[in-house]
Amino acid sequence: MAKSQVPSKRLVVPFEDNRLLTQLLGEFDANLALLEDRLGIEAHAHGNVVVLTGPEQACEAARDVLERLYARVSRGEHLGPGDFDGVIRHSGSVAGQVLEKPTDGQAQISTRRKTVKARTLSQSTYIRALEQTDLVFGIGPAGTGKTYLAVAFAAQCLERGDVERIILSRPAVEAGERLGFLPGDMREKVDPYLRPLYDALYDVLAPEKVEAHIEDGVIEIAPLAFMRGRTLANSFVILDEAQNTTSMQMKMFLTRLGENSKMVVTGDPSQIDLPPGMTSGLEEAVRLLTDVPDITAVRFTSVDVVRRDLVAKIVEAYDRAGPVRKP
Repeated sequence: MAKSQVPSKRLVVPFEDNRLLTQLLGEFDANLALLEDRLGIEAHAHGNVVVLTGPEQACEAARDVLERLYARVSRGEHLGPGDFDGVIRHSGSVAGQVLEKPTDGQAQISTRRKTVKARTLSQSTYIRALEQTDLVFGIGPAGTGKTYLAVAFAAQCLERGDVERIILSRPAVEAGERLGFLPGDMREKVDPYLRPLYDALYDVLAPEKVEAHIEDGVIEIAPLAFMRGRTLANSFVILDEAQNTTSMQMKMFLTRLGENSKMVVTGDPSQIDLPPGMTSGLEEAVRLLTDVPDITAVRFTSVDVVRRDLVAKIVEAYDRAGPVRKP
């Protein structure tokens, strides 16, 4: 059990249905243990109540989490492994840190296949930016959802008829490899680099829809080099792993933006695979463009890692150590 801090508060949270409460708390009260770990409180279930003990603000946040998720269980919703953690992150306090509460609640993206709810405050900010801005930069470590949310939002826009096609791209530079050294035809060469984009599409759209849209060109997945000389109108365009673009590549890509289009650029500046001494186009673009109207940059941190706790700890360890030197 987490040790409470002083001064502490004791808060009793009642629930009407013991059966629903059991679903909420999880097997062996696993979700209560998660609540304790995240918010630094003690939590015990007794009958149809949950007793919370700890700092007042953290207890109030815990009550908010429990009541919001109980309402979802009452509506018949199934809570996945990440739902509890996601609502905790929106509660205003994570691992002892007091975070700024969002003024407009938990943002979400809906396609016919699934509804994707923001699981951190930064994810909510990011989704709002996608709704309101034509060019968005999503910057931060792996596991923060920046690419997945962009693909989900693109799928939503396509289904609603807001855009006519989705274009997903990556620079083909990773771990020092170049396309020319890989076996197979062009698609076989580039598919390994683009696989995360395929995976995100299949998660938010029906697989048969993805295949059909790829066949008829409604969804295009291609290396960055294929964007040169094009004007991308009526499109939702995503550039992933943008930290591996050069300055000229980034300028080329950004100037492809056409009428009635949205563009999202995602990347992690701590994982640049460019040759030593070469400036990342992502870092330069963010520096030059963040004060330009209709352009938004959203920065994610280790607090926003939703992949699993261990990933967040890895990110934090590398952040403390500073930039990684290349061999």
